[in-house]
Amino acid sequence: MPDSARPGELVLILGGARSGKSTMAERMARDGERVLFIATAEALDEAMQQRIAAHRRHRPEHWDTLEEPIHVTGTVRPLVERYDTFVLDCLTLWVSNLLLQDDEASDAEGAVLETVGRLLDLIDATGGRWILVSNEVGQGIVPASSLGREYRDMLGRVNQLVASRADRAYLMVAGLALELKSLAERSPGAC
Repeated sequence: MPDSARPGELVLILGGARSGKSTMAERMARDGERVLFIATAEALDEAMQQRIAAHRRHRPEHWDTLEEPIHVTGTVRPLVERYDTFVLDCLTLWVSNLLLQDDEASDAEGAVLETVGRLLDLIDATGGRWILVSNEVGQGIVPASSLGREYRDMLGRVNQLVASRADRAYLMVAGLALELKSLAERSPGAC
């Protein structure tokens, strides 16, 4: 763990499309001295290329960016000593990439949850601040395809796993953040 890093902290930021998730993650990371931005998107078409370019313009120039769509944990592991703050944007695309990488697997969800668990174990072992961004896809329409339904359910379980281990979790709505962990503690029947 870097000398100047504070003890480990995991923050999860959830929300729908264009809810302000990435903006909040970037705002939270700005107090980091050495920031690694981990991008899981692939520029497979012109629209995604434009989105990636727009996101890059909003990040400070002194941040390092790692573009890794699949092997996040293994690629980040040798770099953790260099940084005190990590932003992973986003779990949504990472889970999609993992699912599509091996969509014939008999237990794709188990494999994805195991892969995410390895990332969470790395986070626990490294310290520093980790900010993970993910979409909340369970509030929309039921996908028409079986793969879409499998993905929606899988991402929901990944989000639950990460939230259960996060120090703080936020739900973004119209650019406003709701802090979920404190709300859950005040809710009747909270775990």
